Amino acid sequence: MAAMATTQREDIALEQTVKPTKKALWKNLGLQVAVSMILGIIVGLVWPEFGASLKILGDIFLRLIKTAVAPLVFLTVVVGVVAAGDIKRVGKVGLIAMIYFEIVSTIALALGLLFGNLVGVGKNLDHVTAPATAAKGAAAATKAAATSHTTFDQFLLNVFPDNFVGAFARGELLQVLVIALIFGFGLMALSPEKRAPIESGLNTISTAFFEFIHIIMALAPIGTFGAVAYAVGSNGTAVLVSLAYFVLTFYALVILFIVVVLGAVCAMFSINIFRLLRYIRDEIIIMLGTASSESVLPRLLEKLPAYGASKQTVGLVLPTGYAFNLDGTSLFMSMGVIFLANAYGVPLSWEQEIGILAIMLLTSKGAATVSGGSFVVFAATVTASGILPVDGLALIFGVYRFLSIALATCNVIGNTVATVVVAKLAGEFDETAWKRVETP
Repeated sequence: MAAMATTQREDIALEQTVKPTKKALWKNLGLQVAVSMILGIIVGLVWPEFGASLKILGDIFLRLIKTAVAPLVFLTVVVGVVAAGDIKRVGKVGLIAMIYFEIVSTIALALGLLFGNLVGVGKNLDHVTAPATAAKGAAAATKAAATSHTTFDQFLLNVFPDNFVGAFARGELLQVLVIALIFGFGLMALSPEKRAPIESGLNTISTAFFEFIHIIMALAPIGTFGAVAYAVGSNGTAVLVSLAYFVLTFYALVILFIVVVLGAVCAMFSINIFRLLRYIRDEIIIMLGTASSESVLPRLLEKLPAYGASKQTVGLVLPTGYAFNLDGTSLFMSMGVIFLANAYGVPLSWEQEIGILAIMLLTSKGAATVSGGSFVVFAATVTASGILPVDGLALIFGVYRFLSIALATCNVIGNTVATVVVAKLAGEFDETAWKRVETP
């Protein structure tokens, strides 16, 4: 009996040792970022000049994240291609992904035009004057747009790198993706004996990069605090009030798109959109603070395989979606077109709106390859249309920081849904892992 009691005590002690301890609430990264956002808003409103000076904190955090994005995408895609073991399998996933991207992006563009017309966005801003700082920033964006990739030939050429190291140095995600695919196919052509040590080494380096990201993400609350304080402190309340209707209606449009459009897509594949959003809630909170989709890419590359999508599919679809499946950018561009037309009294026929939509189908795909992001490609669209007033870009530039929060968040959620859906369509989804995550 004594021996049995001793054994039981040892078993209990072993269970206590193995059972993971619950993390303290204050250690939760999502909560830390949320608190940092609140503090940033307070500092920006109470001490605007000091808040504006904190921009460097957000910039430092985003720079650190960007140092790992390109090599991490390269490693993830190469390892995924080699693990697939079949070029046809990779091609199947890629083809399904591209078809999905085009369909959903077109829906987003059309919805933005329709919603902008319905709510009459911009009609109450005829007499608003853009701040001098906004006009200066918009002028710089317009100048950048003039040299951006607005034709299909130029866009296609920019997808392919002319320098292996240069693609990584410039952070050209599409070019890195092309290099990774070709390098992965090259590894598959090797014999198993030659490929094994290289594959093992790449897996080890990939694991090390994820740990590198974990360390950087510990700085997310500081980066969020600086970014939010700068946004509120530099723009002030005047701009927020004058363009509140545009900002609020855009947020409403983003919510509508996520709940209705992406919700319907998820329902078609027996996925609960709200449970999926809960699964990536920490990433969403980080997005709300940093307004940069790159800040959560490494975390999603790690989390989505645990949700059920195969590692190979996640490694291929998610980085590609960052260039070709920008739902939030599509919503912003189409609604921004209606805003400028209404604000400046430029009547647009349905033929002209369809023509602009066609332009946006091309230019929206360049958001990941143009320096300056979504606003620059929006400026390129306005310039290419030849119909809309370029001067009106200054109006939107004044509140673009606040718009970009919802825009980037929608991009990330859209790509998360796309990855899971493509995995299901391609037969690359683990239902067992998914049910384990979905079970409360």
